[in-house]
Amino acid sequence: MAVASTSAPKPWAPAGKLAVGAVLAAVVGLVVLERLYRELEIRLAGLVLNVVTSEGVHVVGERETVYFGLSGENPLGLRMTPECSSAFMLIPLLLVTAVFLWLKPQNMKRLFVSLFIACAAIVVVNQGRILTIVGLVEWMGVDRGYYWGHTLLGSLVSVIGGAVALVLFVWLGTRRSKAERRRA
Repeated sequence: MAVASTSAPKPWAPAGKLAVGAVLAAVVGLVVLERLYRELEIRLAGLVLNVVTSEGVHVVGERETVYFGLSGENPLGLRMTPECSSAFMLIPLLLVTAVFLWLKPQNMKRLFVSLFIACAAIVVVNQGRILTIVGLVEWMGVDRGYYWGHTLLGSLVSVIGGAVALVLFVWLGTRRSKAERRRA
């Protein structure tokens, strides 16, 4: 008769506790500093718009606003409200990361790499959403372009992009390495 050996779970390593604490602190930081984050995000939008449009762009960071089309027929200012910021799309990723770190602290490096990639994807998606709004306003005019760009297509871009970023995060963060797959 053979006895199966079960090893006791290892106590949490200090690095795992520190990583969970750091991720949760990042969540709190995003909530507390969300206005500063929105200002940085709108400044990034201004840089992107300066590259893709030739009709004039002006950013007023302290108002979280980017003005575009300044020399065209449909000048408009977009204000980055809390609901439109990617900050609140990042929070669920951070919380899922904290849970995964809690459950498997030995995957810390993989989880942080996947978190970085997914967060970058969400920021890019939100910039794409802003470009969608700008493009439709320039094409359809302010009323129709803003409606279609913000309400319909912008929301679709955010939802689909956020879902893709979450799936990408989970896939990258939970898949086994090549060496682990060979051993299995």
